[in-house]
Amino acid sequence: MCLVALAWKAHPRWRLLLAGNRDEFHERPTAALSRWPAPQARVLAGRDLRSGGTWVGLGDAGRAAVVTNVRDPMASTSGPSRGHLIANYLAGGQDATGFAAALTTEAADYPPFNLLLADAEACRYVGNHPAGARGLAPGVHGMSNGALDAPWPKTRRLMTALQGWIAGGEESLEPLWDALADETVAPDSALPDTGVGLELERRLSAAFIRGRDYGTRASTILAVGHDGRGWIHERRFGPDGLFLGQTLLEQ
Repeated sequence: MCLVALAWKAHPRWRLLLAGNRDEFHERPTAALSRWPAPQARVLAGRDLRSGGTWVGLGDAGRAAVVTNVRDPMASTSGPSRGHLIANYLAGGQDATGFAAALTTEAADYPPFNLLLADAEACRYVGNHPAGARGLAPGVHGMSNGALDAPWPKTRRLMTALQGWIAGGEESLEPLWDALADETVAPDSALPDTGVGLELERRLSAAFIRGRDYGTRASTILAVGHDGRGWIHERRFGPDGLFLGQTLLEQ
């Protein structure tokens, strides 16, 4: 993913509610959201057909995970695929706290990432650029291609939309889909400096990126109730933001 906002134990119905966008080159082969075949049949997720991993997924008992890369053109991109972290967690037997603790010993082997892992008891963050791990307090959090809860404009806008959705007692998901479709470009004074140049910082500052070669490939909303039952809903897009279809799966 490249943009995520989530509410952890902050909603009367949903212990976890997550909304996010995956931005990627359109030529990168990708499979739509589906239940993965055995031995990973617990995993509900899209699939990166180049590296075999995923960016966000739902597992049994309401286990969920999402990963973003960290934008730093000077950092190494070699190492195992970050997308396998989600599949390994959702298909395995460790809880979020145990998986996060084990990962800290090998996190440096991966390209820069931010990872969030949730189960019935905890929502854990693990990152490696810089290295860090902690539990999330109940509330609304946001993450893009920088640090967890970094005040990037598009992250703040999506967090504000999620906070407003919760406060308003909304049932319809359309306000969240609308927030994910927001193409607002941030003013230069509010842009982060991640080393990619001003023009690209501007383009990447929108929640939804519309482009011929690169852009938002999927928008996803994931929800897990306090009873552990959950669902994941994906909307897919092609070059220039062309809508390609959607899938909703329940675990």
